[in-house]
Amino acid sequence: MSLGLPFRALWTSSVSSNLADGVAFISMPLLAASLTDDPRLVAGLATTYALVRLLVALPIGVWVDRVDRRTLLIGANLIRGLVVIALAVCVHLELGNLPLLYAVFAVVGTLESAADNASVSLLPGVVPVEQLDRANGRISAAQLVADEFAGPPLGGLLFAVAAAAPLYLMGGLWAAAGLLALALPVHGLEVHGLEVRSGSSLIRRQPAVHEAMQGARWLAGNRTVGGLALIGALASVGYMLPFSILVLFAAERLHLDGLGYGVILAVSALGGLVASFATPRAIGRIGYRGTIIASLVTGAVSLFALSISTSGAIAAAILAVYILHAVAWGICATSLRQRLVPDDLRGRVNAASRVLSLLGLALGSALGGLLAVVSLPLSIAVGGGVFVCCAVLAAIVIPHDGKHN
Repeated sequence: MSLGLPFRALWTSSVSSNLADGVAFISMPLLAASLTDDPRLVAGLATTYALVRLLVALPIGVWVDRVDRRTLLIGANLIRGLVVIALAVCVHLELGNLPLLYAVFAVVGTLESAADNASVSLLPGVVPVEQLDRANGRISAAQLVADEFAGPPLGGLLFAVAAAAPLYLMGGLWAAAGLLALALPVHGLEVHGLEVRSGSSLIRRQPAVHEAMQGARWLAGNRTVGGLALIGALASVGYMLPFSILVLFAAERLHLDGLGYGVILAVSALGGLVASFATPRAIGRIGYRGTIIASLVTGAVSLFALSISTSGAIAAAILAVYILHAVAWGICATSLRQRLVPDDLRGRVNAASRVLSLLGLALGSALGGLLAVVSLPLSIAVGGGVFVCCAVLAAIVIPHDGKHN
C-alpha cells in the first residue's frame, strides 16, 4: 500500500539531504587535512560539529514547535545548500581556509539539527498513525543507502578530481532537498506576534527557555517516552564504547588495513538495511516492547561476540547484526515518540531526547578511550554490558503495547 504523495515528497527530500551528508562525511575531513597537517585541528572539525549540535538542540526544538515545520525544513536545507556552495566557490578560487571551514561546519550542524527535528516532527502529519513504523523503516533504508553506500565513495571520488567538486554537489543536494520539500502540505502553528494559534486555541507565547523546559518536563513525566530517552542516552554510551576505538581494534586484532576497515563498515550497513524492512513486521507480531528488548539483547550479544573475534570476515557479520539492532531500536523509539508526544510539544521533546543522546555519545567516546588503554576488547565487551542494562531498563519502563502512559 502506498504511503501517499506527501510522504514521497518527505522521503525524496530526505534521500537528497542524506546523500549530501554521506558526501560530507568523507570530503569535509579531507578538505580540512588539505588545509592543515595538525591532527588536532582536523579532529577539531568533528568536535565543533558535535558541540554545535548539542548547544542548539533545545533552542531549535522550541522553533520547531513555534513555526510551520514545512517552512523550517525548506529554509534549513536551502540555506545550508547556499552556504556550502559559497564555500565551494571560495575553495575553487583558492580562498578557502580553516577558520572559514570551521564556520561553515558550525552553520551546517545548526541547520542539520533544525532540518532533522522538523522532518521527524512532520511525519505524523504526513502518514496515518498506523503507517508510522513502515514510513520510518523506509526513511531509515534511504538514510543507510545514502549515508553508508553511495555518499562516502562518491565524496572521495569527487575530492580526488577537485577539492571543490564534492562541495558543489553537497550544496546542490541540500538545496534540492529544500525544493523537494515544497511539495509537502503546510502543517504547523500560526504565529501572531507573541501568540500562537494551535487549532482553535490562542496561546500566549512564553520565553524560549520556559518553552524548552516544558518539553523537558513533559519528557521527564512520561514513563514511556522518558524511559526511551534514558535508554537512548545509555545506548549512546554503549555505541561509542566500541566505535570510538573500532579502527584500532580492526588494525590490531583483526589485522585489517584501511581498505579492509572500510569494507567491514560497508558490510555492516547491510544489517541496517534488513532491519529497516523487517522491524515494522516484528512490531506487528511482538509489539514495540518485545521488539525493543529483543533488539537491545541482540546488540549486547553482538558486542560480546565482537570482543573475542579475531577474523575480519566474522567481525563484519557480527557488526551487521549489531547495526541491525541499532536500526530496529531507532525505528521503534522514533515511532513511539511520534505516536505519544502531543503535536505542539513534539519538537521540544525530540530536542530534549537528542540532548541526552549527544551527552551519551560524548561520555561513551571518552570511556572507550580510557578502557582501550587497558584492553581494546574490554571497551567493546563493556559496551555489550551497557546494552544488557538497556534491555533490563526497557523491560521495566516500557509497558506492554496499548498501555503507553
